[in-house]
Amino acid sequence: MESTSVLRKDMDLISARMEALDLGLDPKEFFNGSIKLFEEFMGLFKDKEQAEVASISQAELESFKSTILNIAVAGETGAGKSSFINALRGLTAEDDGAAPTGVTETTTKPTVYPYPNHPNVRLWDLPGIGAPDFQPTTYLQQVNFKRYDFFVIIASERFKCNHMALAQEIERMGKRFYFVRSKVDEDLRNEERDHPRTFREESVLQRLKMDCRKHLQKAGISNPEIFLLSSCEFTKYDAPGLVKTLQDDLPGLKRLAFLLSLPNLSAEIIEEKKAALKKRIWLISLASASVNVIPIPGLSVACDIGILLGFMIAFYKYFGLDDGSLANLARQTGKPIAELKTVIISPRATEINKDVVIKLLLKMSLPKLTAYLPVPKLTAYLPVLGPMLTVGTSFLTTYFMLLSFLSEVAEDAERVRKTALKEDGKKHK
Repeated sequence: MESTSVLRKDMDLISARMEALDLGLDPKEFFNGSIKLFEEFMGLFKDKEQAEVASISQAELESFKSTILNIAVAGETGAGKSSFINALRGLTAEDDGAAPTGVTETTTKPTVYPYPNHPNVRLWDLPGIGAPDFQPTTYLQQVNFKRYDFFVIIASERFKCNHMALAQEIERMGKRFYFVRSKVDEDLRNEERDHPRTFREESVLQRLKMDCRKHLQKAGISNPEIFLLSSCEFTKYDAPGLVKTLQDDLPGLKRLAFLLSLPNLSAEIIEEKKAALKKRIWLISLASASVNVIPIPGLSVACDIGILLGFMIAFYKYFGLDDGSLANLARQTGKPIAELKTVIISPRATEINKDVVIKLLLKMSLPKLTAYLPVPKLTAYLPVLGPMLTVGTSFLTTYFMLLSFLSEVAEDAERVRKTALKEDGKKHK
């Protein structure tokens, strides 16, 4: 147990070193950093078993794959629960797998709506809370309260006692909740129609938020988190702030799962996805280079092609570049899907196969790096490691191959986003 703890610490140190390396560095700085990293990598194996290192890296990756996040969405009938669920998943009401919308209550029991490309992140549409016999205590028991990581309470038009009662009960039972006032676009239109001379959007939004806060504080909730949004215009108002808050409040792997499941609502989300995945690339490379050390004909590295293939396809989906995501985006924005695809430079998801992976590995091979490696220091490792030198080189090769691929798909995602929103280089607000 102690040796595993020490090994994890050593692996964390290497991970920190990886963070400092980037393909955009000055060549001399890049090679010097790579040499230090190579030495630390070889030192990691000097006194430890290769199988143990591989086991830990695989366990870390598997723990992410098995992480489940359950988000409960509650509110009265007609408040916009389904529209909110669809907007958060990047779907419209007519897309496959979308939550049905309408003015009548269609949800009689908790209904799950997983994210299209990340099914372990699940949004639950709970039955409406406006029924005459609604009781918060029995309601939460009926919807399996313990299942959810947190609650989003949706309200429209005005704050009601049911919202207050549900918020109180959720807080009493020790779970987090976020209060969302939906359909603020309609509130603003109505206010402007009724008071055209005195209408000020910021003043109306501030008044709506203050009204919600007043009622929640009256219910004994001292610091309620309140967000105003429109599911029809989901990049406006407080929706970006809500997404950021949900992400920041989640622990570790659940935070990562939520981030990667999000549609590309902004350039900031794309950059956050890229930064988060960069932190995991070293684990993928370590697992790939050490699990099945089988040299590839014509390539001086050894890696698990299946691992690389699986994660490259996953990267494509995380950034919404798969056909399903592009089709949904095309419907939402009215852009032809062919126009969205024309700005994608990286290999298409359907084109990513074993041959493509090998070509990318060949492209990222590090002969220059190995030429710069200090031979005397490497010779000192030979009696202990022998063939592990190949694994060290493989580790660096696969790492930078994946890092390059990650940069390409992130850039593709931003180009697709700008094309869909007709930004033409201007920042979307």
